[in-house]
Amino acid sequence: MSGYAARGCVSTAGAFDVEFLAARTAVGQVRTLVGLRLASWGLSRSCDDVKLIASELVTNAVVHPDEGEGGQIRVRFTREACGVLLEVWDSSDSMPVRKEDAEGPGGRGLAIVEAMASECGVWRTEPHGKWVWARYRVV
Repeated sequence: MSGYAARGCVSTAGAFDVEFLAARTAVGQVRTLVGLRLASWGLSRSCDDVKLIASELVTNAVVHPDEGEGGQIRVRFTREACGVLLEVWDSSDSMPVRKEDAEGPGGRGLAIVEAMASECGVWRTEPHGKWVWARYRVV
């Protein structure tokens, strides 16, 4: 995971940029918004894949923050000429780490995102936090 989400495809109309309470309920809320937005863009056939990517990115932001539940996360979802871009910000300065041999109930999220997304990455923000992003190409 590396790089910047700003490179690549050109954005088109219909993006959303929403703040959520960093709680587990945010995962379902984001999945619902992503599904509705994909349908409005005529991309329903990509819905399951993109909602899974969204779930993994939001879950990581909620489960691994520096300040624990109760902070804020921010989600941006943008239609691009060649697909969609999903970005999730959280206040943690800890960078996501992919677990190579994840056993137990968690630890597979980044591997899932990397397998499903055409590109993904992360960058730090000042004075704290980071954006974790994934691009999903629609052919």
